[in-house]
Amino acid sequence: MVQAGWKVIHQYLKVRDPADFGIGNVRVTHAWTQDQRMTRLLCQACHISHPVARPVEMLGEVDAVIIARDDLGSRLPLALPFLKAGLPVFIDKPLSVDIEELRQLRPYLESGKLMSCSGMRYAPEMDSLRRNPKSLGALRLIRGTIVHSWEHYGIHLIDLASPLLSAPALSVYALRAAHTSVAVSLSDGSLFHIDTLGDSTPFYSLQIWGAEGRLDLEIRDRFTMFRRMLWHFFQSIQTGIPSIPPSETLEAMKILIAGRTSIQQKREVKMDEIRL
Repeated sequence: MVQAGWKVIHQYLKVRDPADFGIGNVRVTHAWTQDQRMTRLLCQACHISHPVARPVEMLGEVDAVIIARDDLGSRLPLALPFLKAGLPVFIDKPLSVDIEELRQLRPYLESGKLMSCSGMRYAPEMDSLRRNPKSLGALRLIRGTIVHSWEHYGIHLIDLASPLLSAPALSVYALRAAHTSVAVSLSDGSLFHIDTLGDSTPFYSLQIWGAEGRLDLEIRDRFTMFRRMLWHFFQSIQTGIPSIPPSETLEAMKILIAGRTSIQQKREVKMDEIRL
């Protein structure tokens, strides 16, 4: 894993017990990247037996596909051949910030053939609040801080906070700051404030204020969140039932799109402006 260049991933893999690896009889058997050398390194590092030169070579060979890429423009053309062939597909966060792409992908979300989210949706640090989301009383403020860009990393905090977001978003407003700072107003009067700080040492934090208490979270256990995410994808394949309500995935994408629009146009963007 280190030789392949994934030192950060290696850091959290090397501290795990061998019993932590694997999910039932699921196996990753084929892999493709845009660079054949990188594909070989990936397959060696992850014990994948079949590197392929073209993604379509997987058709007829696999039961499901994971698209784990960061470049937003690549996802739809990679996913559609598999979705049209009836294969379940997982697309790494975010699904898309393009309205026309989302309209094409929506039927697959609703049929249970497509799943997309951030692994932070399943962060173990949020378990107590998932079990009892009202433990802090009526929600007042959620404030999250993360690195990199709004479009690529805002979804981490939206999915992380999802157990608490029972009220729909009304509007999104990008504040004036040296970094990207976005405020999401919710219909219950609470505020969800997300700061994305650009290039920095990776950190993921969430602060929650309620009428009866507050909580500070630092998200560190990336292995568990990713493993849980894959488990839920595999469950959806077996059951045919979406692991995440499609409306929640689409609502998260609408918040991202509204935030991008607010950043670009320097104005408050109402959620009903974003029509899918």
